[in-house]
Amino acid sequence: MNILNARLLAFSLLLTTPLAGADTLTIPVGQQHSSAVSIELPLRGQSAASVIQRHGEPAVRHTAVGEPPISRWDYQGFSVYFEANTVVHSVLQHRPKAN
Repeated sequence: MNILNARLLAFSLLLTTPLAGADTLTIPVGQQHSSAVSIELPLRGQSAASVIQRHGEPAVRHTAVGEPPISRWDYQGFSVYFEANTVVHSVLQHRPKAN
């Protein structure tokens, strides 16, 4: 095999060999907070009245949309989603770290 063929073979192997790759790490938004944060989120099935009793009035109440009607209440640091007057989900609000 001559030098030109050897170089072509080496070049073609270089092109077909995958280069170093990187893994993608996916962290759900609800888990992207400091472990020092300890907010007790409302649980699925709780009533709107019990949420108000425990956490007070929300900063913002978004009107219900869709069928069944789903509404959202925003508190400082978290949001609560309701179907009618029952909690269906609570999530921490994402806060990017300041540089």
